[in-house]
Amino acid sequence: MTSSPLSVRVRVRARRAALPLALCAGLAAALTACGTDPDEGTNGVGKLSATEIENRARTAADGADAVRLSGTLVSKGGSYKIDMKLKGTGGTGTVTSQKSTFGLLRVGEDLFLKADAGFWSHSESGGAATAAGKLDDKYVKVPSEDPAYQQLRGFTEKSVLLKGMLGLQGALSKGDRSEVGNVRTVRIAAGKDGEGGTLDVSLQGTPYPLRFERAGGAGVLELADWNKDFTLAAPAKGDTVDYGKQLPKT
Repeated sequence: MTSSPLSVRVRVRARRAALPLALCAGLAAALTACGTDPDEGTNGVGKLSATEIENRARTAADGADAVRLSGTLVSKGGSYKIDMKLKGTGGTGTVTSQKSTFGLLRVGEDLFLKADAGFWSHSESGGAATAAGKLDDKYVKVPSEDPAYQQLRGFTEKSVLLKGMLGLQGALSKGDRSEVGNVRTVRIAAGKDGEGGTLDVSLQGTPYPLRFERAGGAGVLELADWNKDFTLAAPAKGDTVDYGKQLPKT
């Protein structure tokens, strides 16, 4: 039977329409969607290897003037919740241990601790319990020779905290795309199934590290406010009290 001119034209148009669809299906294995790039609109670090992404993130973190670091730290000495704003000249924020919550402020070499009466009552001496009311919610300057000075100062050191906390242990692999807040990220993981830690790196703007899950369940930290400056100043004299002896253990 001879096909009508109309049916021939319909078949030709159908074949022409099917060709782009077939090409699109063939490319789908290489691209997330036909004609799109999963890294379009990003800073491009998602195209790099896991090692290169980690290096970019470390370089970005080292070059930043300020950062806010918050989350949980778990160590042999106990568990801590921290919320610290840090920069090269000092830091300020709060630390919560198993026993209490206290504020820390470091301006240069001067380190101040601020806590409620309950914190000061932890000391074994009766004098500390008596003075607790006077120390409540006041800044106490920590003497540099006090054994607690270096321990507490460590929470205010940007370079020390970042170097010690952002360590991935094991061979690196690149994981899925995700988000921290409203920021798109790419995740890199260390060891089998991320047991050596995972790091989410920003795919927008500078490739800062935004979320770090420490190896062995040793805590999860979020890093924000990169390069956002803040004021550091010693507390007013009226807000400062001289403790006059070794600080109680935290």
